[in-house]
Amino acid sequence: MTLEASPSSPAARMTAPQIITELPGPRARAMIARDNAVVSPSLTRAYPLVAESGSGYVVTDVDGNRFLDFAAGIAVCSTGHAHPQVVAAIKEQADRLIHIAATDFYEPRYLELTEHLARIAPFDEPARVFLTNSGTEAVEGAIKLARYHTHRPGLIAFEGAFHGRTMGALSLTNSKIKQRAGFGPLLPMVHHSPFPRVRAWREGSGGDGSAELEVLRKNILGRLIAPRDVAAIVIEPIQGEGGYFPAPAAFLHGLREICDEHGIMLIADEIQSGMGRTGRWWAIEHAGVEPDILTTAKGIASGMPLGAFIARASVMSWPAGAHGSTFAGNPVCAAAGAATLKLIEGGLMENAARMGARLRTGIERAAGEHGGVRDVRGAGLMIGVEFASHEAANAVEQAAFARGLLVLECGEATIRLCPPLMIDEAAVDTAVTLFGEAMAAAARPTEGMDETGG
Repeated sequence: MTLEASPSSPAARMTAPQIITELPGPRARAMIARDNAVVSPSLTRAYPLVAESGSGYVVTDVDGNRFLDFAAGIAVCSTGHAHPQVVAAIKEQADRLIHIAATDFYEPRYLELTEHLARIAPFDEPARVFLTNSGTEAVEGAIKLARYHTHRPGLIAFEGAFHGRTMGALSLTNSKIKQRAGFGPLLPMVHHSPFPRVRAWREGSGGDGSAELEVLRKNILGRLIAPRDVAAIVIEPIQGEGGYFPAPAAFLHGLREICDEHGIMLIADEIQSGMGRTGRWWAIEHAGVEPDILTTAKGIASGMPLGAFIARASVMSWPAGAHGSTFAGNPVCAAAGAATLKLIEGGLMENAARMGARLRTGIERAAGEHGGVRDVRGAGLMIGVEFASHEAANAVEQAAFARGLLVLECGEATIRLCPPLMIDEAAVDTAVTLFGEAMAAAARPTEGMDETGG
């Protein structure tokens, strides 16, 4: 199958998914064997992709196979692979200055990026920004800031949440037991409240979050921890690793009311759902709710290691030396981030809304033609397709890979579709076709195993 991208797209004139060799091919098999000898076994590779290069929404492996990328490095490659403007910004900055510690000195790219982030922060009042190296560092910083500002130790997160793997962030994480098992004791005074799992497409279940708010008020704040001991409630407006569940607007408003009543900070973790992915800068904006602190990373710099936590200026009032980082906001990463934000603001965010609607319509149509799909949900280019079981979802994931479509599983049985924001109509339609073929193949387990080398 050949895919023609629009002439204005960075992916123009690229051919789409084409499998030249069996998967994995000979070079990939050799590299996987070498990897197995030296790399930490804690990594979880979904399928045997050994990437060699990427351009736009196409990834090419070491054997020359081309794949349509609807995983985007777990929603990281927001502008696509090797966007010319991002690459130019990286090269230009690398020629000028690769590193100077922003903790100790001033640097123009750091300032440009933080000014832009402060401008798009979802607060009525002015914002302040701290740059980090990753999403989990952004969460760690947000925890510290909330504790410092409130002089309280406690934290409330949600069942199914994923906030990172360093010790503070891991204490909030609740998506899979293997992420926490063997690493205790974690932070004390952290409690997890139920998250409303709304399945509206086919099942029509889940409600508006009012029942979960009652549990939070009566069981968590009423029995387990006093509100005066809670520094922050931390929530993903759309759960990422937990299964791409959007929080109902009424639920987010209820959290804001609880926080206002008790002087608790509301932290929005937008590490996966932010950066224009849902058609707005931040997913929480769809509900019209303002947090006190927001964390971001992933799509912020098109693949360069960068994150941030952003807070109301009245909240980020800690003194010099209270928090810092040697590498965070590195000039090369900051230059990539500044270029990325300009591209998102310059049309990619609007494209995410349009292409997201087209993708969801296509996936719902394809899912309606096949059995086993429990729900289709999400916003913009953050779409989750939930199957009846993990085994069913995994079979579709593997069959999609065999056909040249990269997707990733999340939650208990959900496949996430989070392509680059520069995706076009032709790529969306091709992905829908390939996903439908993968669902059909997954219904024939023996054939699916042969195709993926299983």
